[in-house]
Amino acid sequence: MRKICVYAGSNPGVRPEYREAARTLGQELVARGLGLVYGGGRVGLMGTLAEAVTEAGGEVIGVLPLALFPRELPYTNGTQLYEVKSMHERKALMADLADGFIALPGGYGTYDELFEIMTWAQLGIHFKPVGLLNVASFFDPLLSLIEHSSAEGFISPRHATLIIQKQTPAELLDSFEAYVPAPAGGKWTELPER
Repeated sequence: MRKICVYAGSNPGVRPEYREAARTLGQELVARGLGLVYGGGRVGLMGTLAEAVTEAGGEVIGVLPLALFPRELPYTNGTQLYEVKSMHERKALMADLADGFIALPGGYGTYDELFEIMTWAQLGIHFKPVGLLNVASFFDPLLSLIEHSSAEGFISPRHATLIIQKQTPAELLDSFEAYVPAPAGGKWTELPER
């Protein structure tokens, strides 16, 4: 692995633990020689993460749609900033540049990016690790929803375990280093009896 894509909120959230986790993740990426690929903004957890990587001497690659420049404010102290035309282009480029994906706490945008990359893993479009940095149990409700969807027959047990969740950046990146992709193929579900 050389670069990790991190999805993160454009707001800082209400708990100081969220910002601390973003800073710690940034420092841990640099300590392991990993570059950061992220949404390109300087606000919220995105900005905290990018600043931490920059301050530690690491590589920061941002990908920001031009329409979001006034809202997410481009982070210009990084290594490279890609200006793209759409959210679709942003997500595709981030996926191409990264060797793994981590979600920090965030809102709709973070969930959108996370679920798209999870769907791509389910479809076998990529075989890269996807993880949640479960700061202050932020993602517990989401993990419960995934379990519920699996129990109700909408996500196969094999696909329900695609996502890795840990409480600290070190644990999560250790899991990424040990990651072995599940073999592709097979049916998603059994056909109903007629």
